[in-house]
Amino acid sequence: MKKFFTLILAAFTFATYGQNEPDDFLSSEFHQERRSLVREKMPDNSVAVFFANPVRNRANDVDYIYHQDPNFYYLTGYKEPHAVLMIFKSEQEGPEGNYDEIIFIQPRNAMAEMWTGRRMGIGGVKEKLAFNEVFNNTEFEDYNIDFSKFDKVLFYDFFNDVRDTNAEGDLYDLIVSFKQKAGYPTEGDLTIESTANNLDMETLDQIMKDLRGIKTEDELDLLRKAVDISCIAQVEVMKAMRPGMSEFEVQGMHEFIFKKYQAEYEGYPSIVGAGHNGCILHYIENYKPSIDSDEMILMDLGAEYHGYTADVTRTIPVDGKFSPEEKAIYDLVYKAQEAAIQACKPGVNIARDLDAGIARRIINEGLVELGIIDSVDQRHLYYPHGLGHHIGLDVHDKGNYEYLEPNMAITIEPGIYIPEGAKCDEKWWGIAVRIEDDVLITEDGFELLSDIAPRTSEEIEKMMQETSPLGSFVLPELGKD
Repeated sequence: MKKFFTLILAAFTFATYGQNEPDDFLSSEFHQERRSLVREKMPDNSVAVFFANPVRNRANDVDYIYHQDPNFYYLTGYKEPHAVLMIFKSEQEGPEGNYDEIIFIQPRNAMAEMWTGRRMGIGGVKEKLAFNEVFNNTEFEDYNIDFSKFDKVLFYDFFNDVRDTNAEGDLYDLIVSFKQKAGYPTEGDLTIESTANNLDMETLDQIMKDLRGIKTEDELDLLRKAVDISCIAQVEVMKAMRPGMSEFEVQGMHEFIFKKYQAEYEGYPSIVGAGHNGCILHYIENYKPSIDSDEMILMDLGAEYHGYTADVTRTIPVDGKFSPEEKAIYDLVYKAQEAAIQACKPGVNIARDLDAGIARRIINEGLVELGIIDSVDQRHLYYPHGLGHHIGLDVHDKGNYEYLEPNMAITIEPGIYIPEGAKCDEKWWGIAVRIEDDVLITEDGFELLSDIAPRTSEEIEKMMQETSPLGSFVLPELGKD
């Protein structure tokens, strides 16, 4: 009877896998093409090895929600843990024919799937992801592959932070087996050469930067959705904002809208900092229980839609009206950002032309004019970060960071942060402004992806006079009968 139940459950989970899911995920053809491009860029007589992300433990027997390694997802579309992918530069001979790629995945397990969700299994990966050579991860240890015959074995080095789940064929076992097969140095070896001289832990990352830094139209469709969702959230929160809200509440409104549009995750921990909390660049506590009417709030949040994440920041006055000091700083940041955005086009150097040559120069000149610094050459920490970064499968996505190229998707995000106790007039203390927008580089210029969310101080004040359904959402007080 138990065997019959297990078979029935397995058949049911396979039959229902993938049902009731959105239909706009990347196609198997996309992932196949990406693997082919990796293969083209690989050195002769080489193999590239990619591992799935580990499962992360939150506490005791509770794990964090699983999130696939972006490289692994980019090349496979496989979202489950405990897997390894190998891409070969040239065809390999196998007992059932030649092949140039192979993937090992977690096996079907009816009881496990009842607890933690459906698995694709070998049949699902072949059908949905269009792999021909698919094996269960339990078969990797005994799989006959001689890594010594390759001139280069390309892989990312390990951080040694993978737990042994005691399940046969888990990621821990896959890594142990790979290290043994490839001659990876054991503890105590000082150099890779002491064990194997064909292990290459640098080339693969450059290959992935070259590919992931330039987005395809399919990727841009998903990225645009992520950006639009994030901008709509910014707009609705502007309308709903009022003094007395907590930072958590503001975060929750954004993330509710993300979920309303079927964005699976936040692309990074949400940053919601009111007043001087905005001066902490990656402030994620979001714990202030009541925001004052005379404060601004910096909101840096991005929806992740089908793997692709936006990164949008707006800074607004909680009471709907910028004070003279707040407006002066805000307008200065906007001036720097707008000038940098307008200069975006292929061939522009990000650090030299956009950051140092435009944004940082404008901000320094403005800070001198406001009396906050003494000269444009004065060293200070009021603008302590870079101007931007790639976005995509990571919020700080892989890509080349020297010159802009068509179909790069980047952020432009200057900021000014004046903490309490800064060496300037006290009237500036606690003012923190970052304006961050997502920009696509085109053949001859740029496209501003995040233009749905107001950017100028005047546009923000006007938007904050409108109403949102979120503004009338009131819950009963705790502890009341």
